[in-house]
Amino acid sequence: MTASQAEAPGNIKVTRADWIDIALKTLIAEGIESVRILSLGQKLGVSRSSFYWYFESRQDLLEQLLNHWHDTNTNAIVERALRPAETIIMGVMNVFECWADERLFDPRLDFAVREWARRSDDVRRMIDRADDERLLAIRDMYRRHGYDGEDAFIRARVLYYMQIGYYVLDLKEPVEARVSHLAAYLRSFTGLEPSEADVAHFMRFIAAR
Repeated sequence: MTASQAEAPGNIKVTRADWIDIALKTLIAEGIESVRILSLGQKLGVSRSSFYWYFESRQDLLEQLLNHWHDTNTNAIVERALRPAETIIMGVMNVFECWADERLFDPRLDFAVREWARRSDDVRRMIDRADDERLLAIRDMYRRHGYDGEDAFIRARVLYYMQIGYYVLDLKEPVEARVSHLAAYLRSFTGLEPSEADVAHFMRFIAAR
């Protein structure tokens, strides 16, 4: 077991996960410039020595935050776009799960990383790669259901860019109000008419969140 995997000994009272958690909360609430070792330690009530038990440097911590962002937000979309689905309507609803449950896709974290990218070319490139990865997964979902190349690509862009724009505009529409338009959204994104069973399937997901 390495130092990064173990809890620190002695009087160091926080874990590596605690440091990452407070860094994520600070990134979301205050921006990347506030993610500093000293201030994070003050929030946790520990000294800098605790930090260096788990991380080599601030840059190491920042890389862990980006890994967490990719492993949650990007992987959630890609995984659901890749799920087997009997129809494209079911496939789109699989992706919709990310928009309906912030435990799967955290829009505040995504927005915070996009703000960070304004200050870092490296993070900008990571954002661009993540957007491409998400879009291509959704495009391939459409292609598996018989949409041709350009149609699949444009439908993927409409679905994905609409949702990212929804977050950027910071619309305060409750999930319940939004899913009341579910059938219309599905018609728009697929060109097909969803059945009552389709809508009921997604509503069960909403109720079980």
